[in-house]
Amino acid sequence: MKRTDLRNVAIIAHVDHGKTTLVDEMLRQGGIYRENQEMADRVMDSNDLERERGITILAKNTAIYYKDVKINVIDTPGHADFGGEVERILKMVNGVILLVDAAEGPMPQTRFVLEKALAMNHRVIVVVNKIDRPDARLDEIGDEVLELLLELDATNEQLDSPMIFCSGRAGTASFDPFTPGTDLKPLLDTILEYMPAPEGEEEDPLQLLVSSIDYNEFVGRIGIGRIERGTIKQGQGVAVCNYHDPNGKTRPAKIVSLYQFDGLKRAQVTEAKVGDIVCFSGCEDISIGDTICSPAKIEPVEFVKVGEPTMEMTFSVNDSPFAGKEGKFVTSRHLRARLYRELLRDVSLRVSDGDTTDSFRVAGRGEMHLSILIENMRREGYELCCSNPRVLYKEIDGVKCEPIEDVIIDVPEEYLGAVMEKLGARKGTLVDMQLSGNRQKLFYSIPTRCLFGYRSELLTDTRGEGIISTLFAGYEPFRGEIKTRFTSSLIASESGNSTTYGLFQAQDRGPLFIGPATPVYEGMIVGENPKPDDIEVNVCREKHLTAIRSSGADEKLTLITPVQLSLEEAIEFITDDELIEVTPKSIRLRKVVLDTPARKRIQAQKRAALKENK
Repeated sequence: MKRTDLRNVAIIAHVDHGKTTLVDEMLRQGGIYRENQEMADRVMDSNDLERERGITILAKNTAIYYKDVKINVIDTPGHADFGGEVERILKMVNGVILLVDAAEGPMPQTRFVLEKALAMNHRVIVVVNKIDRPDARLDEIGDEVLELLLELDATNEQLDSPMIFCSGRAGTASFDPFTPGTDLKPLLDTILEYMPAPEGEEEDPLQLLVSSIDYNEFVGRIGIGRIERGTIKQGQGVAVCNYHDPNGKTRPAKIVSLYQFDGLKRAQVTEAKVGDIVCFSGCEDISIGDTICSPAKIEPVEFVKVGEPTMEMTFSVNDSPFAGKEGKFVTSRHLRARLYRELLRDVSLRVSDGDTTDSFRVAGRGEMHLSILIENMRREGYELCCSNPRVLYKEIDGVKCEPIEDVIIDVPEEYLGAVMEKLGARKGTLVDMQLSGNRQKLFYSIPTRCLFGYRSELLTDTRGEGIISTLFAGYEPFRGEIKTRFTSSLIASESGNSTTYGLFQAQDRGPLFIGPATPVYEGMIVGENPKPDDIEVNVCREKHLTAIRSSGADEKLTLITPVQLSLEEAIEFITDDELIEVTPKSIRLRKVVLDTPARKRIQAQKRAALKENK
């Protein structure tokens, strides 16, 4: 049976190519809002972090109605670090809308998500978005997309994919790049005509693959997935199984409540048929990749194997002198429970116990992936310490291999030399160069570890005009040791509150991270030293009064504005013997060993060991 009244599509694209903005317009023109209803921009980015950063982190479902057909639309993340979200969401849909920026063209993440969609034999509608940009390359984009499809071994049907030209912000679409449309009807009509309708038999035994997980305080864990066959009903008894379970165990469960997506809301229903995307509660220990079956016919659905993490950080209990002053959850028990709870939602994350009882190794797909987790925990009231990121090595055929990234850097021509010099020093291999107007596009292959700390360097070298995009390419033989940080730290030598006089004396050493009247403790990093060795400074030093009036007694002390490091910049800055102290109110940098004499002894021992090895 064909469900001609239903279509399931996902919107996939590189970061910032306009997916969420296009979904906004589809909702508006799909009759989801009243005429007088106020609407926020990027309504699908419901998370505070998503709104602040302007990126999509979690895939989200919505539904619109057009010509009596319900179109389930899934908005997916565009950043490579959240590729795991995209991989599993593709199992829920019958086709994808591939969004390509009219100026930037296909980018690394465009290639990654398209490759996954083609491998699952999904139909593709190519949408060239932002055609109203002044620098749009409407003549060339079509050929670039076609070349990408050919490179990825697309079938003849996929090579003939329809191409539509849109402006998501204006809410228009047309089949001709040089003739702007008036609304999104060409896109919606193409979805109905080209995207296959779900097929299956309503009378067959139930089979549903869980592709996403949500959580609600009242009903517990909520499973989200598409019905592969049969019908699901509220109150129905089901069996839960998993394709990758070697023992093939099943466990009984009951569907307590059942919902379908209706616009931006979830509407409660009593039953749903094959092809529908539903949310259900009642299966307390349900997880992503599980299959909900009828007890009469237990048959798990094969679940896409999500890519492995490429880097890890150590999360540990905050043991600084300021521990427990700002956070609500501070113990290892709280930390463990929160990290293992995150595993229920995030299939790309791995958590394991660390070297001590108070630490945990957390592995993810990239720096942003892990920094988003840290930021979310911080906002929820957690206090923790984080180490610098480390790449995960593999041994392949007896050879030590490391993760390699494909990097595209878009820079103005005048900064080309500085960028190429830095990437060469970081063991980057230039693959290709393309001139686009007065900007150069550089294609590099570079080890993941060599990119740590480079993003902020790129912005400095290009006066903020450089754009970098990365994508995990695979594992290659280890390219040798490299120094990625060429500066060191200014460290507080005693505890107290920083003073203007103390900071004034210290600022000649290098840029400072704190201002006056900031509480500090011994071993806390208060600035950056441009030279290779750490320096202890006393930022709490006060000017002592004397009976003799000197010529500079009333001289005004002018402080340079301190550098405020974001969480990502802090992660890039620290090295092996340093930590980030994260609390709901503060982000502080510190040494692992806070006591100055003890730290000096350890450093002396390391230097002696290095001399012996030489």
